[in-house]
Amino acid sequence: MSALFGFGERVEAHSVPVLNEREVRAGAGIMFAVAVVAFMNAWFAGDFTPTKLVIVAFLLDFTIRVLINPRWSPSLILGRIAVRGQRPELVGAPQKRFAWTIGLLLAGAMLWLVVIRDVRGPINLGICLLCLVLLFFESVFGICIGCRLHRLLSRKKTELCPGDACETREHSEIQRLSAGQVAAPVVFAVALWAVAPLLGGGTHRPMVPEAGAGRPVSPEEEARCRVPDFAKAIGHEEKWKLHNGCN
Repeated sequence: MSALFGFGERVEAHSVPVLNEREVRAGAGIMFAVAVVAFMNAWFAGDFTPTKLVIVAFLLDFTIRVLINPRWSPSLILGRIAVRGQRPELVGAPQKRFAWTIGLLLAGAMLWLVVIRDVRGPINLGICLLCLVLLFFESVFGICIGCRLHRLLSRKKTELCPGDACETREHSEIQRLSAGQVAAPVVFAVALWAVAPLLGGGTHRPMVPEAGAGRPVSPEEEARCRVPDFAKAIGHEEKWKLHNGCN
């Protein structure tokens, strides 16, 4: 029977506890997919209920990872199921704990701002985008930004980084880039930019005003729906109104 509390697995060949990087990346991918759906629902539909639910779920998941044991984390369990047929890639647990502590703090901040205070503005938007970036880099590129920060701040040498990233080594032949390869994405982007005007586009449909828009508005409601300066400065008036139910 596995211990309830702990962090990482002990493997005889390594001096530090380890985790399976494949499971971690799969778990990050699952969280990223769920977070993107919630974010888009809030951004385009103005419905923050899925976002609040995701924030609570993330906070609980990271709490389990950091303070109890990663083996009981729902997202990591689903990740383990998804990559069960693949050979494990062992990475050091200490840097992952540092990175997940950052995730726990970000989830806690979002809980206070969005769930408890119902704040809607650039601060929680920035934190949300930061979380998405961290999850995206982890799941897609295998780059743990929090782990790299741990390497910079830790007095001890970080061991067992994903892809041996903490070891100084030369790139193999298959990893080297020619000048033509570096230029190819730029040429590709320019070609798409040149083709875009030829593709035309559908007719833009303006937003339909809601029923009863001409009814008298109370001073309190008018004050609540007064667009703040920061939203005007970034051309975010309509989105601000949508997100605050003021259309």
